[in-house]
Amino acid sequence: MDAFYASVEQRDDPALRGRPVIVGGTSMRGVVTAASYEARRFGVRSAMPSVEARALCPDAVFLPGDMGRYRRESRRVFEVFGRFSPSVEGISLDEAFLDLAGTDRLLGSPGRVAEQLRAEMRRETGLAVSVGIAPVKLVAKIASGEAKPDGVCIVAAAALRAFLDPLSVGRIWGVGPVAYARLEARGIRTIGELCRCAPAELTRALGPFGLRVAALARGADLREVEPYRDARSLSEEGTFSADTRDPGRIEAALLVHAEAVARRLRRAEIRARTITLKLRLGARAPGPGRVRYPLRTRSVTLRRATDDGGRIATSARDLFVRAEIREPIRLVGVAVSQLESADPVQLSLLADPRESDRVRRLNRALDQVRDRFGEAAVGRASGRADRADSVPLSVQIKRGEDERP
Repeated sequence: MDAFYASVEQRDDPALRGRPVIVGGTSMRGVVTAASYEARRFGVRSAMPSVEARALCPDAVFLPGDMGRYRRESRRVFEVFGRFSPSVEGISLDEAFLDLAGTDRLLGSPGRVAEQLRAEMRRETGLAVSVGIAPVKLVAKIASGEAKPDGVCIVAAAALRAFLDPLSVGRIWGVGPVAYARLEARGIRTIGELCRCAPAELTRALGPFGLRVAALARGADLREVEPYRDARSLSEEGTFSADTRDPGRIEAALLVHAEAVARRLRRAEIRARTITLKLRLGARAPGPGRVRYPLRTRSVTLRRATDDGGRIATSARDLFVRAEIREPIRLVGVAVSQLESADPVQLSLLADPRESDRVRRLNRALDQVRDRFGEAAVGRASGRADRADSVPLSVQIKRGEDERP
């Protein structure tokens, strides 16, 4: 979808049409979640700090966003997607892969399908969607970006290399800022240059991942559309209103994020074994090789999977203490992985079954109170996190989130 959150706001408020609209962090510490194309002309982009966006586009309208409305709109969008393929893999609230194999007799050529999908999306939702068509997922995703706004880009099998070669290596899945810097240091800036690079040099630059990147650069992407792919991890994070070294503030934020993750686990009827702490440090002075907001992560794997917020929070706090971070912290987050079904419950010989039952009953009661009276109705002591924005936005499909309209 094109600038999904901002487009929803412009569709629903005629006064915003034609104006630069920025959805996301409205405070000086916030982050842009979506920017209308009117704002993008000024250089505003997703994930940009709000303070930079304000400097680039001082006349923009900043909106905090409404995740409930965006989720409802996302369901309408995916209903339209489902009319054109039985195999739809959602990768975010506004983006999906559709497998068109075997649909040509019913729907016509892929190009015709794209135009029909765009027309039906506009008719059903009033929103624009850009479509990329290619033999493999990586190229289809890149093509959809090239088609924006409100267009179609078709890359035939014979044209894969011609399409990919001039593009930046940063367009390849998995090539983030660190990998890009390593490749750039070796004079590799385009996908074509990467394809011509010797495998040994790529391995020295990126390790075993270098060979995988080279295969993607050649258009060799064997991944199929996975309509029923399960989440591999769940996470929650937030930015402080000001960088802090205060352990109390940090641990309170960790508790809030742990409880949010735990509730999503319980909704999805799954548990997690691995707990990961995420810390983003405050700004550093610019310089060669310096990362503006360095990221630190620490993980621990539990003997028994859990969906209890208190247990997750304790693990995250222990990781924080052991990390011995002395620098000011900008953002904290909690993630869980190694997910498994919540049933059946494997009892431990060392655990008190009465205690386990007490925890389950407590969590069930917390969930019921929040369902009825809202997220802020009840929480554990010291569970008030200081965040730059009261409602963090995400474009990701988050398993276990409240799906009620």
